[in-house]
Amino acid sequence: MTTLIIIVCVVLLLLGLLGCFVPVIPGPPLAYVALLILSIFTNYKFEESFLIQWAGIVIAVTIADFWLQVYGVKKFGGTKKAINGTMIGLFVGIFVPIPFGFIIGSFTGAFIGAYMDEKEDMIKVLKIASGALIGFIGGLVLKLVVCAYLLYEFCLIITPYFESLLSILP
Repeated sequence: MTTLIIIVCVVLLLLGLLGCFVPVIPGPPLAYVALLILSIFTNYKFEESFLIQWAGIVIAVTIADFWLQVYGVKKFGGTKKAINGTMIGLFVGIFVPIPFGFIIGSFTGAFIGAYMDEKEDMIKVLKIASGALIGFIGGLVLKLVVCAYLLYEFCLIITPYFESLLSILP
């Protein structure tokens, strides 16, 4: 049973890493759930304080991920139209069958929204759209760091499991 739970946790951790790049998949929450499942259903336990602390970090990073794109657009001079364009572009980009559609969609949406307000200043429009891209990359880096660390902690705690498996083999 422990092996099955570890496999489920590994799948969740890998989905968590994938979720850093694909906005529809909640990366850090999935990685955190993997640690919870391991801790609850096996003898490989994380300390309660660790789990509570990382629950807070995962929640904060998940909120920051959404906020960073909006902040990037606002910081670079975007208005409500550019922010709405970013969100619409991100949503549409997820479903467009092109590589990195969510990145292109977010940038394009911010560009169109900014263009509606700043038709005569193309440099400012590009700057605002770049703010959406920078915010997206900032969120991606945050999520990736959290998921990588949770994967690292997972590997540390299950090392004895693999050592016991290796000792059984001839």
